[in-house]
Amino acid sequence: MAGELPFEKPLVELHEKIKELRRFTEEKGIDFSDEVVRLEQKAKDLAEQIYGQLTPWHRVQIARHPERPTTLDYIRFIFTDFMELHGDRFYGDDAAIVGGVARLNGRPVTVIGHQKGKDTKDNINRNFGMPHPEGYRKALRLMEQADKFGRPILCFINTSGAYPGKAAEERGQSEAIARNLREMAQFRVPILCVVTGEGGSGGALAISVGNLIYMLENSVYSVISPEGAAALLWKDASLAMRAAESMKITAADLLELNVIDGVIEEPFGGAHRDPAKQAELVKQQLVLGLEQLDKMTPDELVQHRYNKFKQIGYYASL
Repeated sequence: MAGELPFEKPLVELHEKIKELRRFTEEKGIDFSDEVVRLEQKAKDLAEQIYGQLTPWHRVQIARHPERPTTLDYIRFIFTDFMELHGDRFYGDDAAIVGGVARLNGRPVTVIGHQKGKDTKDNINRNFGMPHPEGYRKALRLMEQADKFGRPILCFINTSGAYPGKAAEERGQSEAIARNLREMAQFRVPILCVVTGEGGSGGALAISVGNLIYMLENSVYSVISPEGAAALLWKDASLAMRAAESMKITAADLLELNVIDGVIEEPFGGAHRDPAKQAELVKQQLVLGLEQLDKMTPDELVQHRYNKFKQIGYYASL
């Protein structure tokens, strides 16, 4: 199992034992088929136990898996005729945000998303999926274009957060995020958002003001990372597991709190196990979401978005 996670170690060791027995059978000519069958059943049972009882921290780890499908992966599987557009027309092009025009079942749409790298070199080029302000300004430029021509906007969210470096702050990081929030609230076209991995802080929210927001089953969405929350609350980032349990950042938690509108199932073991199948499940949800939003007028879409975010969060009197 490539890229195994810490909690998957017992399962990985079992699979290695099975491979070892099969190799021994081929080399020595001794039949271990009964033992292999027994271990395969044990591995199946163990996998069902592990993935059937995932904790919030386990889901954080899966959401961060280096082989998890990226925005460009989803674009390749879901859309046709994709034409990537570059630059913010102010400073430059940010590779941590990708976007352009494509077709979804023949319908023109604008697609935008965070983009993490596939290897170290690619991750450095894409700043590990943490956008600079020019990335958010590029996203806004594409959304304004979509609004002008009446194209639905589809956003894929997967970032630990906006880049917090000095240069990003000097170029107006907070202003860029705030402007996106304001403008997205007013667009008169359908906006659908999918959290595919990490939805971290304002860096995620800057392209997440949608009519409908979905999360993949093993994605997370929060105002701060578990490590950051632990460092703030308990002055110890190593307590991230405890923070993840308390923060209600999983898809199931956020659906219950009415922060999101639906949870998209993942293949057994996570989206990285079968990216093509995961993309098909995402596509199905996008098509259903657009069918729902197509029934609304432009004014109703704006009001729907306003009402959605206005009612998020509640409190109870003691």
